[in-house]
Amino acid sequence: MISEKNGVFTLSTANTTYIFQAQQNEQLEHLYYGSHLNDNSINAKLLSTKYMQNAGTSTLYEENSELNLGLIKQEVSTPGKGDYRESFAKISYNGGMTTLDFVFQSFEINKAKPKTFSSLPESYGSRDECDTLKITLKDKELDIKLILTYGVFDKCDVITRKAELYNFASKNITIESLFSLQLDIDDSNFELTTFDGAWARERHIHKKPLTEGIYINDSKTGASSASHNPLIYLSEKGCDEFNGKCYATNLIYSGNHKEVVEVTSYNQTRLLTGINDSTFKWVLHPNERFTTPEAIMSFSDKGFNTVSNNFHYFANNNIVRGFWKNKERPILVNSWEAFYFDFDDTKVINLAKKAKDIGAELFVLDDGWFGDRNDDTSSLGDWQVNTAKLREGLGNLSSKIHKMKMLFGIWVEPEMISRNSNLFDEHPDWAIMIPKRNPSVGRNQFILDLSREEVITYLEDALSTIFHLGEVDYVKWDFNRVFSDLYSVNSDISHMGEFLHRYYLGLYKLLDRLTRKFPKILFESCSAGGNRYDLGMLSFMPQNWTSDCTDVYERLFIQEGTSFGYPLSAMTNHVSASPNHQTLRVSDIESRFNVAAIGNLGYEINLNTISRNEIEQVKEQIIFYKRYRRTLQFGTLSRINKMSDNKERAIWAVVSEDKSEIIVLDFRTRTITNPPLEKLVIPVVEDNSYYELFNRSQKFDLAIFGDLLQHFLPTNLLKGRAVDEISKILQLNVEITHHRVYGELLKKAGLILNQEYGGTGFVNEVTRVLGDYGSRLYVIKKLEV
Repeated sequence: MISEKNGVFTLSTANTTYIFQAQQNEQLEHLYYGSHLNDNSINAKLLSTKYMQNAGTSTLYEENSELNLGLIKQEVSTPGKGDYRESFAKISYNGGMTTLDFVFQSFEINKAKPKTFSSLPESYGSRDECDTLKITLKDKELDIKLILTYGVFDKCDVITRKAELYNFASKNITIESLFSLQLDIDDSNFELTTFDGAWARERHIHKKPLTEGIYINDSKTGASSASHNPLIYLSEKGCDEFNGKCYATNLIYSGNHKEVVEVTSYNQTRLLTGINDSTFKWVLHPNERFTTPEAIMSFSDKGFNTVSNNFHYFANNNIVRGFWKNKERPILVNSWEAFYFDFDDTKVINLAKKAKDIGAELFVLDDGWFGDRNDDTSSLGDWQVNTAKLREGLGNLSSKIHKMKMLFGIWVEPEMISRNSNLFDEHPDWAIMIPKRNPSVGRNQFILDLSREEVITYLEDALSTIFHLGEVDYVKWDFNRVFSDLYSVNSDISHMGEFLHRYYLGLYKLLDRLTRKFPKILFESCSAGGNRYDLGMLSFMPQNWTSDCTDVYERLFIQEGTSFGYPLSAMTNHVSASPNHQTLRVSDIESRFNVAAIGNLGYEINLNTISRNEIEQVKEQIIFYKRYRRTLQFGTLSRINKMSDNKERAIWAVVSEDKSEIIVLDFRTRTITNPPLEKLVIPVVEDNSYYELFNRSQKFDLAIFGDLLQHFLPTNLLKGRAVDEISKILQLNVEITHHRVYGELLKKAGLILNQEYGGTGFVNEVTRVLGDYGSRLYVIKKLEV
């Protein structure tokens, strides 16, 4: 809900209130963002900052000695008029002047969220979901306007922000920087949480206490990046998953981003998020408009879980669109770690048959099916079938997969080009390189210039042909390197600082065309794993490959960090081989499944070489997952115990949409000798509800006991056999946990779990045997009483 009274604007969601006012001097002053306030308790005068003038400051105008922009909270800020904090907008004109004075001109309130046709992905919402406010500001001297747009999404407590700059002057102006969102807060007792990493260890949680100074979280790689995701949190010190005040922002954009947090000497904090100005400069010609990416923000006084679930709901309902919106995702088998590049028709069909046998619903043929692609040095750009490997073509293979009653998917990397390719021979100028300079290279490949319409058209046509001929149901869209040597011959570019943004406008144009042309294809975004995991890509592709790392332990950190901003339905996780291909860590297949099941499930493992016992385990895993798929993909996640806090134990709970069932992951890093008793406390149950709690039935190998087997196995069974051979014959069930209990006990007292094996004393189906990197999934079902 949005209201205006005497120049005071109130933006209300179910649990939050955001207030700002147009002052008498026509400046926009931010007043409040926090827990919900009733209309009759709002008093703009009490919320307004008291001004003062002192040495080292400047007042706005000569005739007003009290208005100090450097001390008041603002909706937008520009340099040159007394605010010396980081600026929302820096625009140069007349030979480098940057002083601007934007003042309030008008406003407009609308139901729903009208499409703005900015060529950028943006959120959407019906009349029942959101309201929109547009504020028009005009510079006092130049004929330029700044329009601020606020989208207010009531149910999920999310507010969106973006800016549009119009040049009605007779000369060019240059946008040096223009952020999407500014939030000024009259408090500085914060910790900044960022989500950082690198290839194969993306979005690890890092928390930093803030003191006076300027903090930057950004990407300069040309993508939203694995280094620093655009998602950030500001939380009061002491805030945890269930208690405390926190703010969070994210950006609906896939290119370079920048988040600035400045803490001043006056107990104030400013937060900015938007396009990174380090690689950006935009010449705005007369009668042209520039629109920033849309930013989102949320607040809660109930800790991190509430804000992250606000973002989950928003992404599922107001970012993801089309056929796959809120639709359960298929269980897939991906060929990559089974074959890498070494496959042919026979190998692929044999793996597909195994995939069908275990209960998979989608078979994905990864890299290597096109051009002359036998390694990563060639053929990107040549999107024709490699008939040396697939002798009967992609369409014939797809037909065979479909006859098995499975969907068929392929891997592509359309934005890239190999020097060793037919496309490079024909169009070397399409690759992003600077003439006469020796170009940098990543993964033996270059990036195509998607700022050019002819490149977009080529990719649209080539991919459309493959998608049609292959009757493709799923596409894994990869992006395996970052930008260098920024240059384009595109005549529309007035300054090379425009290039990266124009690249993403071109990418979004291509994605829009393909997703409209193929509305039922399930597109999955990938960028060497999670190097471009953002809401911009999620606007076209409803799920994202979370990381190239599938190690059971590392995945806990990656999925945990990812969950702070992105829903389970967007998070794709695969069960892979042991030892793991990225870490060489050994783990049991049951734990690998338990972690991968929290989100979209897949298998990236050679089903032809794993043991018969493991095949049977996988079949049972898939039966379990299908039974609880809706909850695991679209439920409400609570991080009860974070791996990033203690690195020893993670407990995550996923509550179904109707709150009738809860799936709990309990993961342990290390086993210790003679361990203490452990409790399972579930704070997300309802006090007065009656529940049935039981653990997923899973197996463990006898090999975990090693030489101890000779002390309790029958002699005739062990004689002449190695331990691993015995394990192929015989596995044991884990302990049985089965209780009926009221929620109040689970929430306040907790359930004491069975004693864990600790060096002595094993009773089958009673003693918990976990080992290192062991885990359990518990199901909690609400009962009628």
